[in-house]
Amino acid sequence: MKLLVYSHDAFGLGNIRRMVAICEYLLKALPDLSILVISGSPALHQLRLPAGLDYVKLPCLGRDEAGNLGVRFLKTEVDETVQLRSQLIRTVAAHFQPDAVLVDKKPDGLKGELQATLDDLQRYRPQTRRVLLLRDILDSPEVTVAQWQQHNYYATAETHYDQVWIVGSPDIFDAPTAYQFPPKLRAKTRFTGYVRRGCGQRSALEVRQAMGLNATDPLVLVTPGGGGDGYRLLTTYLETLDLLPPDRNLTSLIIGGPEMPTGQRPGLLARIAALRQTHWLDYTDDLASYMVAADAVVSMGGYNTVCEILSLGKRAIVVPRTEPVQEQWIRAERMAEMGLFQAIQPNHLTPEGLMQALQSQLAAKAQPPSTQLDMDALPCITNLLLELLRPDPRCFDFPICPRSFPKLEVTV
Repeated sequence: MKLLVYSHDAFGLGNIRRMVAICEYLLKALPDLSILVISGSPALHQLRLPAGLDYVKLPCLGRDEAGNLGVRFLKTEVDETVQLRSQLIRTVAAHFQPDAVLVDKKPDGLKGELQATLDDLQRYRPQTRRVLLLRDILDSPEVTVAQWQQHNYYATAETHYDQVWIVGSPDIFDAPTAYQFPPKLRAKTRFTGYVRRGCGQRSALEVRQAMGLNATDPLVLVTPGGGGDGYRLLTTYLETLDLLPPDRNLTSLIIGGPEMPTGQRPGLLARIAALRQTHWLDYTDDLASYMVAADAVVSMGGYNTVCEILSLGKRAIVVPRTEPVQEQWIRAERMAEMGLFQAIQPNHLTPEGLMQALQSQLAAKAQPPSTQLDMDALPCITNLLLELLRPDPRCFDFPICPRSFPKLEVTV
């Protein structure tokens, strides 16, 4: 079987990390599967890619913190670059001849770059199954409905896709209702649950020993995800450390992220050098190992980071972004109401407030409440894909219950 995956990733690493995690699980569960990823992510080569997966790198487009789209590296116009990307995608699909196509987030791709390929598949390869994968929350209902109406996404999703998979739970956000999916599109939609993440490549003991810590030394992990817009969170955390009593024993590990603007690093590194027991990493492809070793996590509210926090049962303070989309805040607010972690609205982020929240998390003796959320997206997606490719139950080599696959670990 051949699966073609499209993930445009114009800002941060969230989409491509989630898609690679899904691909890794699929390859473990389905040994005869080959996956080709098409992405514009400049950091794709930094991820650990499993055997059976290869990728085609598109010229980079990127959004700034205000959501404005531009060309990352080439000295070309946006429309010219989109046209180039569109032709590359179309050529790859024609030659790869996939049995299924998995499209991330945008039904017709970034600025419509996927539309020609969708038309080709419908005309020349109608047997190819097409799936639109959406994260649990896109943006506020008002903004999302307006965008889907403006870009004709409802009609595109109905016409060109066999199914829509939402990697989330209606217990947190009922996207088909909130986003006003018409009946035909709602009938194609499946909730898969959230993506459970593995424990990483190293044990907590190994990580702590490498940092010169024993099992009881308090360790805080600070992560702004990809790092593209995490500067305020990191500087506020450093100001928070200034409020610590001199005798307070606390080690901090700050991971900046590969998308952090290069101009922001020197100032941060200079401030970190002046603080005792504070460490810096530009980037790691094994965030889960550090998270397992930490006593508390301070992070932004991206989908992947939240899934890691929930999967590993960590005490956490989540400071989500609210611009240019509301996705992170909606998710963080609803999960915080369930007691899964503490959330701070970014407009209310202060060193004093963050210190109070951090001391509360570190002082807590009990583990965070175990989540009742469905975290079995990966086995569910595997079975949904098999159902699409082998619609006759007699053809199955595996049980077709969406929860029947073993819980394989994914550590991307």
